[in-house]
Amino acid sequence: MARLAQTAGLTDIQQEILSTVRDFVDKEIIPVATELEHRDEYPQQIVDGLKELGLFGLMIPEEYGGLGESLLTYALCVEEIARGWMSVSGIINTHFIVAYMLKQHGTQEQKDHFLPRMAAGDIRGAFSMSEPALGSDVSAITSRAVKDGEEYVLNGQKMWLTNGGTSSLVAVLVRSDEGHPEGTAPHKSMTTFLVEKEPGFGEVRPGLTIPGKIDKMGYKGVDTTELIMDGLRVPADRVLGGVTGRGFYQMMDGVEVGRVNVAARGCGVAQRAFELGVQYAQQRHTFGKQIAQHQAIQFKLAEMATKVEAAHAMMVNAARKKDSGERNDLEAGMAKYLASEYCKEVVEDAFRIHGGYGFSKEYEIERLYREAPMLLIGEGTAEIQKMIIGRRLLEEYRFQG
Repeated sequence: MARLAQTAGLTDIQQEILSTVRDFVDKEIIPVATELEHRDEYPQQIVDGLKELGLFGLMIPEEYGGLGESLLTYALCVEEIARGWMSVSGIINTHFIVAYMLKQHGTQEQKDHFLPRMAAGDIRGAFSMSEPALGSDVSAITSRAVKDGEEYVLNGQKMWLTNGGTSSLVAVLVRSDEGHPEGTAPHKSMTTFLVEKEPGFGEVRPGLTIPGKIDKMGYKGVDTTELIMDGLRVPADRVLGGVTGRGFYQMMDGVEVGRVNVAARGCGVAQRAFELGVQYAQQRHTFGKQIAQHQAIQFKLAEMATKVEAAHAMMVNAARKKDSGERNDLEAGMAKYLASEYCKEVVEDAFRIHGGYGFSKEYEIERLYREAPMLLIGEGTAEIQKMIIGRRLLEEYRFQG
């Protein structure tokens, strides 16, 4: 069967990787995803399979034991995994944001220490920006680091930490006033710390507590947690890049990768919703014929497929722009915004095609209907993306009058 969202110009290696991932999704994820999701069960067997495939090292350079692949390859793999179960793509997303930040901004010692074990999947990464009263206003961070000899003491509460329990390395953004006098712009007085911990819940190292999983409407299976720092001591050599005050820029660089990832997840979920909708439309009969033969349903299918294609194209463009070394915040913002909005619409149309059965937990579309809303807020809301897009457009199209 012809597939939507094909990508031109891929190498033989990229096509082989994607084919392997697609087969894994079809055989190992889709058959068990809904059952595991309903139990809110961490998909350990699936994660072990991804580790065996080498996906935890997909974008990590070969010199550190990874595959050294591009952001485009990674995004296309995420698209396939999200087509199977979006929560699984979340497990590898935060890992790769941390690995990317280490690769781009870490000291040589930090790269040598962490990246080989991250490539093997022995260290799982998570990153933490948000706080309970923060929302999208990163400049309002109140968590703080204070220098004490050769260590920093961290205090504060972080929120919405994906992989909070299962991770063993967390990149944490906090305010650090050392060397930044009062009145310094907030984004210039933030530092990213590389915090190592034991997987699990409770006090996972002295001064660091992961209270437990947050109960969510969707996006189940993957653990989303708080992170509480109370006198957490971190060595000075665990400041990302070795210099304080650069954390905001490091995190924003990582978030651009994350936004491409969220766009890819939206594309994958939308593709699965389309598959379910077009399949059900050919199985269900009303008024003596398949509902797929009714013009109203054909219109829906046409709109759904067009949205899948458009979102995929924008996601691919954003990934390729980042891979080229160019600034891609405009393209990543557009791709994340469009893909997440279109995903919601395609899922809802597939839900409508299913009629009353879409409301039943026996049908997969019910799970997708609860998962899609997370993409509207993850890695920045639609409103934040539009602010980024608008500001960048004004930079590019500045009126010279």
